[in-house]
Amino acid sequence: MAAFVAELLFDLVGSLVGNWLKQAAVAVCAWLDTKSHGRAARLVVGGLLGLAAYFLIPVFAGLLGF
Repeated sequence: MAAFVAELLFDLVGSLVGNWLKQAAVAVCAWLDTKSHGRAARLVVGGLLGLAAYFLIPVFAGLLGF
């Protein structure tokens, strides 16, 4: 029973943190969109954000999995 409750709590925390991270990422991207002017700057910023997400998403998923 304790393992079942622990799994429910981990799923709840994971969904809340995941939702919060998604909202924070959207807010940061919207802020960056107003600061960068021109197509090249937006492509560079988007590429850097995509590269960061490529490496950070597995790290966060691993941390939430324990």
